[in-house]
Amino acid sequence: MKLLKKTACAVLALTLALSLAACGKQAEQAPVQEAPEAPAEAPVTTRIAALKGPTAMGMVKLMSDDPQSAEGPLYAFTLAGAADEVTPSLIKGELDMACVPANLASVLYNKTEGEIITLAVNTLGVLYIVENGNAVNSMADLAGKTVVAAGKGSTPEYALRYLLSENGIDPDTDVTIDWKSEHAECVAALASGAATIALLPQPFVTVAQTKIENLRVALDLTAEWDALDNGSGLITGVVVARKSFVEEHPAAVATFLQNYAESVDWVNSNTADAAALISEFGIVEAAAVAEKALPHCNIVCVTGEEMRAKLSGYLQVLFDAEPTSVGGKLPGDDFYYDQNA
Repeated sequence: MKLLKKTACAVLALTLALSLAACGKQAEQAPVQEAPEAPAEAPVTTRIAALKGPTAMGMVKLMSDDPQSAEGPLYAFTLAGAADEVTPSLIKGELDMACVPANLASVLYNKTEGEIITLAVNTLGVLYIVENGNAVNSMADLAGKTVVAAGKGSTPEYALRYLLSENGIDPDTDVTIDWKSEHAECVAALASGAATIALLPQPFVTVAQTKIENLRVALDLTAEWDALDNGSGLITGVVVARKSFVEEHPAAVATFLQNYAESVDWVNSNTADAAALISEFGIVEAAAVAEKALPHCNIVCVTGEEMRAKLSGYLQVLFDAEPTSVGGKLPGDDFYYDQNA
């Protein structure tokens, strides 16, 4: 009986071993089913607009290189003199990306109910109070004065009003702000003697100094902002994109941010060569002026969490001072581009 049991167990063990071997052989022979690869994103020409000034200056290397795909150019650039020349085309889908004032990005986000995404901060503070004289040495000295300025409804206005208020000056009653349609008009007013004090961004500060003897930088608004120590920084411009474009062309967006960051690094490291391109593209007329202005233009490409921290802090300050400056409410989390999402 014991022998019979031992024999049965041996037969059972042999059968099981043969079955496992057969299964293993079948597994080896069966083709591995790989997950299908996602189709590669087809190349697309990204349509980008920038304003003549620092927001466009950081792009000149990319504009000059004009990278191509098998389907054609990767980018089509448009240069404009004012933000209101750009925003309608962006909203209508005639542009994919645009460089705009930081607060305007928030306004557009609210206006389109979240259809605008900020990809990067591209320009920090570039605003200065210049004077043909020696009366202004602090924000308090602007009380009772007339300041010519351009950029009403965007960063220049809100930054100036905020700094005046924080220094105890009512921007509506204690100082006269003479708004012009373009920065070039402010320079012309200074040159003609119609004005002695102006709010100007670079490179217009340098342009004005080449035309007006003894014109000096009286106040650096970035330094004045930092002196408040409010946990935020002065931001001039950002790069935004249509949400639908970001969702449909994630690879194109990622490639652009890499190319743009490289262009910004090159511009900041090669001011003479960059100035020549800036002049060639008509962003600033004279290369010598562009070269002199570049170190003061605070051109950057800040993305990710650093971008979110800097921009959200700046928008919070503007919202607290004047909610309409950011479109009535602060933008949601989806306003800030997350490349890892």
